[in-house]
Amino acid sequence: MTIQLPELPYAYDALEPYIDAETMKLHHDKHHATYVANANAALEKHPEIGENLESLLANVDRIPEAIRQAVINNGGGHLNHSLFWELLTPESTDLSAELKAAIDERFGNFQNFKDEFAAAAKTRFGSGWAWLVVDKDGNLQVESTANQDTPLSEGKTPILALDVWEHAYYLKYRNVRPDYIEAFFHVVNWDKVNELYAAAKA
Repeated sequence: MTIQLPELPYAYDALEPYIDAETMKLHHDKHHATYVANANAALEKHPEIGENLESLLANVDRIPEAIRQAVINNGGGHLNHSLFWELLTPESTDLSAELKAAIDERFGNFQNFKDEFAAAAKTRFGSGWAWLVVDKDGNLQVESTANQDTPLSEGKTPILALDVWEHAYYLKYRNVRPDYIEAFFHVVNWDKVNELYAAAKA
C-alpha cells in the first residue's frame, strides 16, 4: 500500500475568486503529486519502517538517516497538503462555541487571533506554513514552520494551516502575500477546524 494523492473535496474553481482554479490544479495535481511520488520513492528504500507518516514524522529519529530528510520534506509535504485541502471550503462555516471560547481565552478575541496568525504567515521568510496548533498541554498556539516541516514533529497537533509557499498564491497574488492571507480567511472550513480541535482535546 503506497501513499496516495487524495482527491480534492471540491472542484478546482470552487474557491474562486479567493483561490483561482489554475493555482488549485497546479498545486494539487503537480506539487502535491510530486511530494507523494518522492515520499513513496524514499520509503521504498526502507520498507521496514512502514508508511505511517504521522508516526514517522512525530518521531523523526526512527527514520533511517539516509532517507530522513526526504521523508521530512516529501512526507511532510503530503501530510501538510492533505490537511490543507480539507481546511478549505466554498461553504459558509463558523467556529464552534468550544473553539471560540478557547480562542478568546488564549488571544483575547478572534481578531487578535487572526492578526497573530496573519503575522506568522507574512513573516515566514521564504517558503513554509502558518499554523494554529494544540500543544501538549491542550493550549492553542500560533506558529510557523519552514519548508514542509510539520508541528507533529514538535508533539503538537495542527488544526489550521496556511501554505505560504509561492506556488500556493503567486499566479493570482504575485508578490503580495498579505492579500492571499486575507483571502484565505474567506474560505476556511471552520467545521473541519472544530472537528480537529475537539479530537485534539479528547
